[in-house]
Amino acid sequence: MLGSDLGVSRRTLLRTSALGLVAVPALAACSSDGPGLVRARPSLTHGVAVGDPRSDGALIWARSDRPARLVVETAATESFTDARRFSGAMLTPESDGTGRLRLAGLPAGQTVHYRVTLEGEDGATSEPVTGVFRTVPTAAADIRLHWSGDVAGQGFGRNPDLGGMRIFSAMAARDPHLFLHSGDAIYADNPMQESVTLPDGRVWRNIVTEAKHAPAETLEQYRGQYAYNLGDEHYRRFNAAVAQVVQWDDHETTNNWSPGGAVAADKGYHERNMDVLATRSWQAFHEWMPLDPRETADGRLYRKISYGPLLDIFVLDMRTYKDTNGVNTAPGGRIFGPDQTRWLIEGLRDSRATWKLVANDLPLGLVVPDGKTAFEGPANGDPGAPSGRESEIAQVLSAVKANRVSGVVWLTADVHYSAAHRYSPERAAFTDFDEFWEFVSGPLHAGAFGPNVLDATFGPEAVFVHAPPTQNTSPLDSGFQHFGEVLIDGRTRELTVNLCDASGTVLFTQRLTPPR
Repeated sequence: MLGSDLGVSRRTLLRTSALGLVAVPALAACSSDGPGLVRARPSLTHGVAVGDPRSDGALIWARSDRPARLVVETAATESFTDARRFSGAMLTPESDGTGRLRLAGLPAGQTVHYRVTLEGEDGATSEPVTGVFRTVPTAAADIRLHWSGDVAGQGFGRNPDLGGMRIFSAMAARDPHLFLHSGDAIYADNPMQESVTLPDGRVWRNIVTEAKHAPAETLEQYRGQYAYNLGDEHYRRFNAAVAQVVQWDDHETTNNWSPGGAVAADKGYHERNMDVLATRSWQAFHEWMPLDPRETADGRLYRKISYGPLLDIFVLDMRTYKDTNGVNTAPGGRIFGPDQTRWLIEGLRDSRATWKLVANDLPLGLVVPDGKTAFEGPANGDPGAPSGRESEIAQVLSAVKANRVSGVVWLTADVHYSAAHRYSPERAAFTDFDEFWEFVSGPLHAGAFGPNVLDATFGPEAVFVHAPPTQNTSPLDSGFQHFGEVLIDGRTRELTVNLCDASGTVLFTQRLTPPR
């Protein structure tokens, strides 16, 4: 059982300032400089967020409605007695008013209360928004991590009848230290309608903004996708209170995006070149998400997050460097690319953490088709020896075995259902690897699908599957919305995985003993 001595109370976790719960107007009236003169105060338009924590701090993200300087204060308590002040760069229209500030020099393994304000060019200041996060421990301690993906997909957006995306509050109530967002943070390719009649006659209603009327193609349209999701109060509260580790998948750009690809002519796009769309989506992603590309291995996305002596997280990018979607059987297929493959092998080899979580934004053994003859991920539906993109998976798995790396667990989303897969060489066509687990979760707030077919190349067994009876089941049936939970006991070092539904009900549990 995880102890609670290092935890934050649920009351503190869920509480942010009132302004953190609503999107504030773009222009707010402010203090007077004299008769007839009123200074417009800057506003924090979409709450605040925490990302990529370290033992001495974390990244704080915010957005301003006008040019203003990002200022963050930290304290040990919510009274902000003896607060420490950090001043960041100006937030300007060039980055859509977004920016981030790396906090450093804070004590390790502690709860940090933070308060964000904006300072305008004329000295006017915004109303504050507050939040809380934990710095990374330097000694063994209990860890609670959540993961999932897929937000506002298949045309299911912010539904006022449901009170919004309540799954984020369900996760927050379990008091996680970290949230791994496994991709599809937006659905840039999915326009929305104000109402959708479901097959059973029920009606789904959407709040719809201008950005959601058509597939995103321009930079402004991509930016609007993130702004739309952050209009949800549950999402904003969660962002303020739980440190995130984010990655991307395909819908941040367009469905089934791969380098060199083209959007089908019947999808209503003016710009069909996926590389052009990916360049625009990459900019919007890095503007609106709490990560800094300067802190990644490639200046873009893939990176390692160390969370004390018990946990290292390897965040992968299985989109940018893979080859174009096709039959996926050619020699030399790419899913990571050579540089990322080498980085992952060396990082796992050199890690001294008890557990190594690999965040793979595409499942390893599930067959994910792109049309009738092409494939999205590593698996290609051929149960024989590794071919195509599977060759890089085999390379990593063989290196893990050769280097005697223990405690490797893979976490993914993408397929919109929940599952636990155990990979074993005893069942596999390729046998040069040690048995391991891959856990699947999602969606957070999107249509539910599945299950997918397993490719036998690496010997996966579906130990648990929770998928809807009907494809594209709406979030009205919340039992098929999912998140996963990883618990690491600081005393025993045991790792437990819980697969949960949108209410927080645990559907499946798997305990893994620590490596010797």
